[in-house]
Amino acid sequence: MAFQYLTNVDMEQAKEEYCQILEANGMHYRTETIPVTESCARITANAVYAHICAPHYHASAMDGIAVKASDTFGATETTPVHLKREQYVAVDTGDPLPEGCDAVVMIEDVVKEEKGVCLYAAVSPWQHIRQIGEDICAGEMILSSYRTITPAAIGSMIAGGVLEVEVIAKPLVGIIPTGDEIVPPTTDPKPGDILEFNGSIFSAMIKEWGAEPKIYPIVKDRFDEIRTMVQKALEECDMVILNAGSSAGREDYSCQVIQELGEVLYHGIAMKPGKPAILGYKGAKPVLGVPGYPVSGIIVIEQFLKPLIDQWNRIPARPAIYKEAVLSRSVVSGLKYREFVRVRLGYVGEQLVASPLSRGAGVVSSFMKADGMLEIPQEVEGYEAGSHVQIRLLRPKEELQNTLVVIGSHDPLLDEVADMIHRKDPGIFMSSSHVGSMGGIMAVRRGENHAAGVHLLNEKDGSYNTAFIEKYFPKGGVRLVECVGRTQGLMVTKGNPLQIRGIADLTKPGLRYVNRQKGSGTRILIDYLCKKESVNPRKIYGYDREEFTHTSVAAQIASGSADAGMGIYSAAQLYDLDFIPICMEQYDLLIPDHAWDSPMVQELLETLKSEEFRRRLENLGGYDVGNPGQVRQRF
Repeated sequence: MAFQYLTNVDMEQAKEEYCQILEANGMHYRTETIPVTESCARITANAVYAHICAPHYHASAMDGIAVKASDTFGATETTPVHLKREQYVAVDTGDPLPEGCDAVVMIEDVVKEEKGVCLYAAVSPWQHIRQIGEDICAGEMILSSYRTITPAAIGSMIAGGVLEVEVIAKPLVGIIPTGDEIVPPTTDPKPGDILEFNGSIFSAMIKEWGAEPKIYPIVKDRFDEIRTMVQKALEECDMVILNAGSSAGREDYSCQVIQELGEVLYHGIAMKPGKPAILGYKGAKPVLGVPGYPVSGIIVIEQFLKPLIDQWNRIPARPAIYKEAVLSRSVVSGLKYREFVRVRLGYVGEQLVASPLSRGAGVVSSFMKADGMLEIPQEVEGYEAGSHVQIRLLRPKEELQNTLVVIGSHDPLLDEVADMIHRKDPGIFMSSSHVGSMGGIMAVRRGENHAAGVHLLNEKDGSYNTAFIEKYFPKGGVRLVECVGRTQGLMVTKGNPLQIRGIADLTKPGLRYVNRQKGSGTRILIDYLCKKESVNPRKIYGYDREEFTHTSVAAQIASGSADAGMGIYSAAQLYDLDFIPICMEQYDLLIPDHAWDSPMVQELLETLKSEEFRRRLENLGGYDVGNPGQVRQRF
């Protein structure tokens, strides 16, 4: 009777069951700690946090002179300001900011005089200065778990003071070539000799997929010899490929060997070429029997080995394509250059939304965070918000479709939530852009996000968020989801040397304040508090100095460039600052109805309800956790 394969199972069914049984048997990655400089293309085993700020000192962003900004106030074309030599210091780009200076005047705007310089325009505090933490703030998450380390990420980690990183160890894949007629590569084979090149093909593919190959010596078609070599490979490797011997020939022993050493899930897959494939395993280690024909072998390992390596490494495939996207914010460009703008991407419904990242030449982290590239041709001044543009994808469409887009107010808990979601399901990502509470509400109105962090104070009754949502969503269509209560207050230098007790003290002579950007809930809060306590913001030095996150505000105070700033307790604790509590505010998530039933939003809600979320918030400090993930109000 003719030979019959044991099975003829559907390929997708076989693939799914093979992965499931190996995972159930305990197939799991190992980790190793390596130098960051050697980590390119490796996968993070845990979240990576910055140890120091980048830049770690206040640096001149221009060639020119460093000055105290207040010395230039009042300078105009008709009433220039004259500075003596002791009032300024010549600096080049990248130089540390001299003591006593808080701004840089470009050399083009400096007119030299016999006793000093003449200025025809005033500069504002911190103009033309790269501030501490402009790129990365100490304690910020640089990379989440299970992320591929890129060259830009290496730069971000080194800039953040991270010199070693724990990564997923590459799985070692043993390749065993078998056959009496198989010979090592040579330029002079004899008739009947078959050059062994499958091992080299498979080895290259395995390296490309993020694993480490090990090719064993050619084994003759002898059951005992094959058995001995497979046993050796199982002891030394994480995965094994047994090349040839999976078919119906009289010396095809692969299935017998695998059955004796372990288990055979399927022998025979409903695919052509590649039907003779054997899906075997011993415990948590796969043993894949691969046909000898090169095309068959390539297809089999693409379909069955690559998913196992991806499962081990916790990453999906990354093809590169161009896609049309809607621009969430306007982008202005000069006419002299072809410009490349890094963007974050995510699908909201059927629409791909592109959110431009920082375009600063020194902000390397924007390259690491980028999902795509907007290419602005020469002679084009830019694109308005809402424009349809072509984006060169740096992540595959499948990842973008599984990316939760959060645009709104900043809080470090968003990074923790993103890490938790991605750890639970490496196929789900979260992209968060910090544009303030009002920016988040506007993004929801335009249909550009799945969720927005909001904490907007209603000055009339002291409530949070509902009045604004009723105003901007008169027809409803959104839900306000409870997240956390968080303590807002004044972050001040350790030891509080200026004896700051409250808002009224911010006008003290010599005090330097650092603020949040207009439209953020924290900025609205400090504006309200100043009004309530009859404090003129114009008398607060640095009130117009804006940062986009709580951690960046804390970083400026910790660095000594500011004395106080409004922010949350967790940011103050992170930087070991003193903290003066002002109020407990409600930080919620605004979710549009059209996104509510999506798997990603439901995963977000489950994460908020989890005990791990509560534990991480306790570690951050300054949060009051009630019933996160519950709908507070539907509009």
